[in-house]
Amino acid sequence: MSTLDCIRPEMAWVDGEFRRGLEIGIASDGVICSVEATSESPTHGRIALLPGFVNAHSHAFQRGLRGRGERFDHPDSNFWSWRKAMYELVQEMGPESMKRIASQAFREMRMAGMTSVGEFHYLHHDASNDWAFDDIILEAADEVGIRIVLLNAYYVSGGFGQSLEPAQERFNGIDLDVYWSNMDRLAGLVDGSMQRLGVVGHSIRAVPREQLALLHEESRRRGMVFHMHVEEQRAEIEACLEAHGSTPTRVLLDSLQLDERFTAVHDTHTDADDMVGYLKTGARVCLCPLTEANLGDGIADIRHILDCEGRICLGSDSNARISMLEEMRLAEYGQRLRHEGRGICRDADGRIDRVLIDMATKHGADSLGLKAGRIEVGHLADFAMVDLDAEPLLDVSDQDLLAAAILGGAEECVAGTIVGGRV
Repeated sequence: MSTLDCIRPEMAWVDGEFRRGLEIGIASDGVICSVEATSESPTHGRIALLPGFVNAHSHAFQRGLRGRGERFDHPDSNFWSWRKAMYELVQEMGPESMKRIASQAFREMRMAGMTSVGEFHYLHHDASNDWAFDDIILEAADEVGIRIVLLNAYYVSGGFGQSLEPAQERFNGIDLDVYWSNMDRLAGLVDGSMQRLGVVGHSIRAVPREQLALLHEESRRRGMVFHMHVEEQRAEIEACLEAHGSTPTRVLLDSLQLDERFTAVHDTHTDADDMVGYLKTGARVCLCPLTEANLGDGIADIRHILDCEGRICLGSDSNARISMLEEMRLAEYGQRLRHEGRGICRDADGRIDRVLIDMATKHGADSLGLKAGRIEVGHLADFAMVDLDAEPLLDVSDQDLLAAAILGGAEECVAGTIVGGRV
């Protein structure tokens, strides 16, 4: 990799617009140190510079399922039947296959313009070594050169009041003392410039309520971000109502001191009033439109979240398809289908491109606790380069360029990525 001290793109996305004639200075620590006007020629040909896309929710190992879960033996296949195929993959996974598959996923992310990933990691153990896969995920990210927040999951129950199933033993967080001991070990391994840690309570069904409260309390004491699967499936909501007499979101509101460091992933079936209460805490929402479509989960009500001034980020989740442009596109198109209208994810000026790019960049960075996702002084020099000569972008005006890339483009529009000033 080569390291840049500046870049002069043909145009750069700054303050919600593409602007021409800018030079972006990059300090030796990989942070943007200046954004200034210049009359000098571009340094990288015909490219437009976006903040690097931030993939806020990934399960890298599930890249190994691509194609495997797409044969259906009965007409009522759903998330739960898909999970059986995922458990089969889990039992097959060894150190070499984990490294290979994670590396494949991370390489594809960079090809898709992603510069950071929140790896929601719960497949911890191989057949003979506890926590072996935690280290392998960090190694794979380091070798690919993608910035990673290892969102390390605590997972100890097979359902409300149930022990882990045999297929779930490789997820086993053991107990809170063991979990935090492993987190302390990982803290001594991570490269602070490119790697950080975050905390995960896998789901309301996988962590008993009392332990969830203690886990979250300790994460707050340590100042760490906290992510959790929430209300992706109606069956989880029904089981939670039976176990606790309230919805998963209401359990979180009643049990935890939620704040801006908390991100709920999916919220596909969250009650509208529960969502209002949740967002009032400052907590965030992560949606994964491509995976939610692949699994037949349903479509979250983005319009309601935005009306409540909620902050939404995006993730590739199962990695069945890795494309942030498509995640943005489906976020909007899914809402058009749900609400039978157009321009659902729009700002006060009627623009969807600004709202969608914020989901793919700065809101993801904030969810992961990264000072990234913006082309501003003091933020990480993480960029996605857009090829202005890509066929889908020809004859498109500067004003319409981002909307054209989101709604009409794919990976052929991504010329490359820069992570911490390194190409």
